[in-house]
Amino acid sequence: MAISKRAKFRNMAGWMRLAFAAALVMLIGMQMPASAVVMAAPAASESSGDQSTASDAAAVHKPDVAAESAILIDGRTGTVLYSKNATEQMYPASITKIVTAIVALETADVSDTVTVSKDARWEEGTRVYLEEGEQMSMWQLLLGMMVNSGNDAATAIADHIDGSKEKFAERMNTFVREHAGAMNSQFRNPHGLPDPEHYTTAEDMAKIARYAMQNEKFRELVGTKKVNWTGETWQTTLVNHNKLLGTYEGATGIKNGYTTVAGQTLVASAKRADMEIIGVVLKSPSSDQLYKDMRGLLDYGFNAFEQKQLFEENEVYHMEGMPNVDYMAEKPIWTVVPKGEKPELLVDTLGNIRVITSHGISDAGHFQVSHHENEVKMLAASMAANTPTAVEEDGGRAGRAWTLAGTCLIGALAGGTVVYRMRKRNDTSAS
Repeated sequence: MAISKRAKFRNMAGWMRLAFAAALVMLIGMQMPASAVVMAAPAASESSGDQSTASDAAAVHKPDVAAESAILIDGRTGTVLYSKNATEQMYPASITKIVTAIVALETADVSDTVTVSKDARWEEGTRVYLEEGEQMSMWQLLLGMMVNSGNDAATAIADHIDGSKEKFAERMNTFVREHAGAMNSQFRNPHGLPDPEHYTTAEDMAKIARYAMQNEKFRELVGTKKVNWTGETWQTTLVNHNKLLGTYEGATGIKNGYTTVAGQTLVASAKRADMEIIGVVLKSPSSDQLYKDMRGLLDYGFNAFEQKQLFEENEVYHMEGMPNVDYMAEKPIWTVVPKGEKPELLVDTLGNIRVITSHGISDAGHFQVSHHENEVKMLAASMAANTPTAVEEDGGRAGRAWTLAGTCLIGALAGGTVVYRMRKRNDTSAS
């Protein structure tokens, strides 16, 4: 096919732009100090036993999960430690009640008196045998819902807050998107009984659980092993359906579920020392396999990974090539790495921190960035002062090229996404 003159011109212009961009990169690279691309020093000193520890970590095998979908995350940072089909949409069953509980805790008062509705009285599935017109505190209903998985309690809570299950489901969907960033879930009821349009993902449930576990009342709720129940027609001791509580070291929650279409589902958390991890298993073929899968996930998390603090609160760092920009950690910044490994850090001009390990690249947080008022002027002056020879030798063409390159660099420094590797950490203890 013949190429038109206009097309030839566009091609030539494209090549010229590419060549010009390459020239700018070369110019900038010639001027940048070598220390600006030095990899960051390890965030924390390691003992002489690092190599053996790293070897031990490498020997820990990933669990063989039989369930259709699963994920394991670090509760503090949200770092994904294991994933299997974690973004596949699945039916949640009663782990839906995790959403109902955190929405109720952050919307209503636990001392509220709830009058049981007719719909709640006749709700299907697992119940705590509420009677129409019976009155209970919100907290007692939450216990009945999370410890004994009472569907009637879930409906009573929803009706009290929004007047119907349908309206409450709208609140649930908005809540998980805005507060937990769970964008691939849709809830149609507060209890998890089957509905073709009621679904979630392992990834979303992990995000929701991580958010919910920051609420102390929620932690108390899902960590309750048993509770005395006194209703109008039923007096008993409720025992938590989550079999990990009391049987797995450090177990702190959260909720299990089951329906024929969803299979066995479980969201679980456990804490050892300062590290808490959260696992989600969806559509396991049996209860025994469900808990075997979850124990394997949690064991893997504790055996293969460890937490490291990268930066202390209010710690300030500077990057080479950015003399007039301060990067400050507004709060302690942590990461999770394979045991025995020293993480490498990348920080971009916007202050985003990424961690590189053999496990992959993960986001660790971000710095607050403060620009000095005279930053651009000082950088421009410095660049101009460093190019007099080129200007004299070729009549100013090289000088103009560097000025343009410098302008591009300044623009990037002022808010672009050019990436620099962290220089060696400053010694903040020095006077």
